[in-house]
Amino acid sequence: MQNTLKGWMADNTVTTDNKDDKILLLESAGSVNIEDIYKEMEEEGTGLKRETLVHVVMLFLRVVARFILNGYNVNTGLFRAVAQFTGVIESGRWNPEKNSVYVSFIQDKMIREEIAQTTVNILGMKADVMYILETEDRKTKLKDGSATAGRNFFVRGAMLKVMGDDPAVGVTLTAEDDTVTKLEDDEIAINKPSELTLLLPATLTAGTYTLTVTTQYSHGARQLLKEPRSVSTTIYIGGKPGGGEEERPGEL
Repeated sequence: MQNTLKGWMADNTVTTDNKDDKILLLESAGSVNIEDIYKEMEEEGTGLKRETLVHVVMLFLRVVARFILNGYNVNTGLFRAVAQFTGVIESGRWNPEKNSVYVSFIQDKMIREEIAQTTVNILGMKADVMYILETEDRKTKLKDGSATAGRNFFVRGAMLKVMGDDPAVGVTLTAEDDTVTKLEDDEIAINKPSELTLLLPATLTAGTYTLTVTTQYSHGARQLLKEPRSVSTTIYIGGKPGGGEEERPGEL
């Protein structure tokens, strides 16, 4: 499979004084699951039966998970993985309601080599594109997705203004157990197309959340979209696990 990424140019809302400043947004090729991977492996012509491929892959995944969750720093060539802890330890005891285990993945040699062989095709300008460019924890000033419960959280992007009467419109936080918390209207302190300032509920426990902005806002707000659209990003209440080790993305 030839490595090819496609992207659309969009205005960079950070540099509002420079109308020629653009960013590139990935054009999604869709989603694949483990069955798609098995099919692709079969097309490599390995001569192995499907049941053999399934057995080997699942065995590999189980062994990797076992090593990680026994405290090993695992290097597969594709990625490095290590377990991390989140939450504050109180009274010297582990509390599953406040503490959790998180696995940090960092790209390794194999994926960097594949990145070096990847072609990028620019498809042109994309109008009225909705995206999240960056976030900031207003308490810590960190821009790595860290967030603090009960404090302000800044989101910068495009077409983010929360508008519309569809029940789905709003800002939600989805925990790893699929529990959804929807912000009240007055918890969206600043509501602009290019930026939101959110007051995160103080009741949120430490962990990883998916922050989703759903709106019917369209350019100029002259007419609302018939159907709402959404954009999501991952945030970490209580700080990004392994935040001291910065992941450095590969360069093309």
